[in-house]
Formats: sequence, structure tokens, C-alpha cells
Amino acid sequence: MAVSEREGACACGAVRYRIEGDPIFVNNCHCRQCQQQTGSTSVVNAFFESDRITLLSGELTEHVVTAGSGGPHIICRCSECGTALWSHYPRLGRIGAGLRVGTLDDSRDIRPDAAVWVAERMPWVALPEGIPHFDAYYDFRELLALDKIARMDALIERRKAGEG
Repeated sequence: MAVSEREGACACGAVRYRIEGDPIFVNNCHCRQCQQQTGSTSVVNAFFESDRITLLSGELTEHVVTAGSGGPHIICRCSECGTALWSHYPRLGRIGAGLRVGTLDDSRDIRPDAAVWVAERMPWVALPEGIPHFDAYYDFRELLALDKIARMDALIERRKAGEG
């Protein structure tokens, strides 16, 4: 079901944002880095083109950690409460964003396309039925619809051309 826009916020409400359209893909990542960065068992990220995100209020701070690839993973957080709202990952740089689904006002219709890095999940975490899962990562072309593959390919080409 296509949604034209959604809004979300940090925990204290200082930062509000709007996101346009549906995500390219949604991953539930169980890698050890996501566990450390969130203090939880995993994180659910919805990936969008960055220009679809509009900051409505508040200020962000950026925190850089090293991604599994060795490149910079930039976490955008509320400057007041520190809630992580979205990230820019090395593969797409600043032209793509992994939005933390839990920060959306209403995330009921967002379901992961895949659970990734499940080999690193906490041993008591059960994987939901009906959602493909991968010990590490997967080839998005084997899982996504053609329109979403085209959006992802466009971002990859922009990144190769030097954007982000």
C-alpha cells in the first residue's frame, strides 16, 4: 500500500521530520554493530533517497562510527535527546538514508523485506515467519520489485558518479 508521506520524531519531540513515499527496502539488522549502536537486539531501517526526508523542526548532530565495510557510517541524532533518526551508510553516502522505523509516528504498515546478519543475532531472538532471513547480507535484485530495484540502481549510479 503506497503512502504519500509519513512523519516521525525523536523521543523528546524536539526533532520532527517528514518522509515522502515508500521505502526502497526495509531491513531488520541483527549485526553486532547494530546491537551496540542501539543497545538492543537489532534495528529496523527503511531505506530512502535522502532528498525524500524533510527536517520539520529541531537540530541534528552527526556521529561517525565505522561500518562493517570499514567506511564511515554517519548516525543522525536529535541534538537534545540523542535519539538516532537515520543513518548514511558508506555504500550510498549522503544520497541514501536508513531511517529508524521506530521513530515514525505510525509504522504499522512497514514490514521488513529481510532480516540480515542473523548469524550474529542474540541466541534467544526468534525470526518471524514469512520474512526472508540471511546469515549475512543478500543481493537486493533477488528480493525487491522492479521499481525498487530501479530506485536502488539510480542511487548506486549517482554514488559512482561522485554524489554523496
